[in-house]
This record gives sequence, C-alpha cells and structure tokens, in this order.
Amino acid sequence: MSASKVDPSTAHLALPFFDDAHRELARGLLPWAAAQDVDERDDRAACRDWVKRLGDGGWLRYCVPAAFGGALDKLDSRALVLLRETLAFHSPLADFAFAMQGLGSGAITLAGSASQQAEYLRAVARGDKIAAFALSEPEAGSDVGAMAMQAIDTGAAWRLDGAKTWISNGGIADFYCVFAKTDPTGGTRGITAFIVDADAKGLDTREHIQVMAPHPLATLRFGACEVPHGAQLGERNGGFKLAMRTLDIFRASVAAAALGMARRALSEAIAHAKSRRMFGQTLADFQLTQAKLGDMAALIDSAALLTYRAAWMRDEGERTGRPFGDYTAAAAMAKMCATENAQRVIDMAVQMHGGSGVQVGTKVESLYRDIRALRIYEGATEVQQLIIGKSVLRE
Repeated sequence: MSASKVDPSTAHLALPFFDDAHRELARGLLPWAAAQDVDERDDRAACRDWVKRLGDGGWLRYCVPAAFGGALDKLDSRALVLLRETLAFHSPLADFAFAMQGLGSGAITLAGSASQQAEYLRAVARGDKIAAFALSEPEAGSDVGAMAMQAIDTGAAWRLDGAKTWISNGGIADFYCVFAKTDPTGGTRGITAFIVDADAKGLDTREHIQVMAPHPLATLRFGACEVPHGAQLGERNGGFKLAMRTLDIFRASVAAAALGMARRALSEAIAHAKSRRMFGQTLADFQLTQAKLGDMAALIDSAALLTYRAAWMRDEGERTGRPFGDYTAAAAMAKMCATENAQRVIDMAVQMHGGSGVQVGTKVESLYRDIRALRIYEGATEVQQLIIGKSVLRE
C-alpha cells in the first residue's frame, strides 16, 4: 500500500489560527498537489517545471501582494505555511520551488521601488521569472556581519565584487536579490541590497553545488559586475535589516516544510505497518509499532501547533500594526522544533520500513535525505537556540 496520493489530515484547518480564506486555499491546493506528476531526476529541469506549474495553477500569487498580481493584500504567513506544508508532503522539490519564489522576491515586496515591484513581482507571480536570495558567503553564513562582498559606487553605476555561496536557484534564476558591503567598516550596518539580473556582465553562476538531496544550488562569482543605480534595493546600508525582515516572514514556513515531510513519513509508515505481515499478523498489530506511531504523531502535532502559532503571530502583528508578542522567538521555536522533530519522525519511519527504508528510490529514503538540510538553512538549530535563549533572558 502506498501513501503517494494520501493527503495530510485537514483537521488542523479548524483551529482558530486559520480563517475561511486559508481553508479555501487548502481545499483547492490539496487535490491539485496530489494530481501533479513531475519527473524530478534532473533537479534543475524539475524546478523550472514546478515554477511553471505553480504559476499556471495560481499558487505563486501567494508570494506577492495583490497590488502586483498576488492573491492576498499582503504576504500572509499562514497561507505560506499551508502551501509549504502541503507541497512538501507531496514533493520537497515543489516546496523548494515555491519557497524560493517568495524568499527570492520578498525583499522587493518589502522595500522595492514602484518600478522594481512592477518589473519583477508580477513575473514572479506568473512563474515567468525565477527568483533567488543571495546572502551567504564562504566565510559569512550565520555571521552576516562578516560579509566580504563589496559594492562600490563608481559614479556611473554600482560595481559588485566578491562571491556568494549556497545560493538556492543559483544558475537557473532570472534575477538575484544580492547583499553586499557598501561600508566595509560598518559591519551589519554597512550592507546594501541590489537586484542583479542573471545576464549581468561580470556575474558567473556556473559553479553548481551537489548535495545529498539534489536541488539547484550554486556559488555566484561577481567580478567587476556593474549594475545601474536603479538596481539598489531599499535604503543604502539598510540591507541587513531588510534581509532579516525577509527571513522573518519565511522562517515559520521552513517549519511548515519540515511538517509536511514529517506528515508524509507518518503516512508512509502507517501504510507500511498495515500491509507488512510478519509472525502471522501485520506490523501494525504489534504494540511496539503502535507506540512508535504514537511518538511520531505527538512530535508532529507539537511542531504543528508551534508553527501555526508563529505564523498567526506574524500576521496579527501585520494586521494591527504592532508586534504581537515576541514573534522572532516564536518563529525560532517553530523552526527548531519542527525540523528536529521531523528528523526524528522520518528516522523512525525508515527504521519501521526495515531494509526497504534505506533502498534508494523509496519515499522514506528520499525524505531522510530531504529533511537534513532544513536543520541548517535559514538559521541552523543552534542559531535558533540562541535566539530563544536571549528572548527568555529578556523576559
């Protein structure tokens, strides 16, 4: 018995974190996601395919505001959470393609000029342009202030020199939101954002990075890469705050992606336990199996509540115009618990499958590889622990 077309439970949609717009979104998304069939053997081709499908299906409209072809007035964290959870349940690569359209264009939504928003956001919503977010460097990951890439105003243009690495959609993106030092001595206060089109002279995106769960990643090299003054995104030296605001919107959605993968692992484990016969009964008849499934369900539900709470807190803050609790800490809790719990759930699913669990090509084997990166990117678990710890000390 396969769980490949089984949808995750929709009982959570009745929780007060969601409203009717979110429930309507989920009702349309679930059958659509289950019906897609994408050849994912070539991750770059598959991501292009997913972006087109997501655009044609109208789902990328949730990555931008209504003023630029979006589905809702503002970026809505709960909508992002529901989309990523469902897409990750069916295909982690579909989730990746969706998430990067939002993250890669999020800074333009937050701080772009009217002309920048008009040029890029509608194309992102249609799936006509693939977006990317270029912040990390070889020596500057969690420590953004250690950024070495420089942007120098030559009078006629901005000249970018340096490298970015671990850039999702690197090599397939049509544009990159790039962060560079405009004040080399300013630390995090000396960073400015720029929009760099993929065909910009002096930009080399050919250095692809191979990882255990294949998806488009690359190192970007900027050698005297000139972009016009109009490519500056937001305020000069305001890039760090802009990057953090962008990541804050999407951090809870990373938790949701982990949640979707964990739900799929549980579905696969249940299907396997009900069909696998041994010693005259099914695997599901053994109390030890039932106990493991109980652990998995509890880990998923606890992560789900933290994830939905964080998304709701962010949206409430946007709605009221004032912070609703410590959203940053709530998002960190969600991201940490959901990714760590999902790793445990998927590991238990692999164990329950026995030898087939480590056979290349089985769903739980691919999930085992897919989940590992989520505990690192957009703030490793250890960084989330620091954020939460500092919040507790302030209280």
